[in-house]
Amino acid sequence: QVQLVESGGGLVQAGGSLRLSCAASGDIFSINAMGWFRQSPGKQRELVAVIPSGGSTRYADSVKGRFTISRDNAKNTVYLQMNSLNPEDTAVYYCNTIPPDWDYWGQGTQVTVSS
Repeated sequence: QVQLVESGGGLVQAGGSLRLSCAASGDIFSINAMGWFRQSPGKQRELVAVIPSGGSTRYADSVKGRFTISRDNAKNTVYLQMNSLNPEDTAVYYCNTIPPDWDYWGQGTQVTVSS
């Protein structure tokens, strides 16, 4: 059974950076596009970045130019480099396949950006 474990979140001041990691217990990266999602209190979960198994990355307009998604298939890990963070980026961040598989949702990692 595949498990996705997110890490790297924390508390950071506005303008700061964080790098999130998502490690998979199974080899799903080589055949799947992967994505980072986030959910803030009272809001729906939203897709913020996508990286295909091959091809161009895509980003939500709200993070374009600030976030970078990357993957290391050999390590079964996908990353999200987040720069120029602002309080609106505060959320729990999750990774999943694209399209997302309900069984793969993990605990996520909390990112809190203080003003």
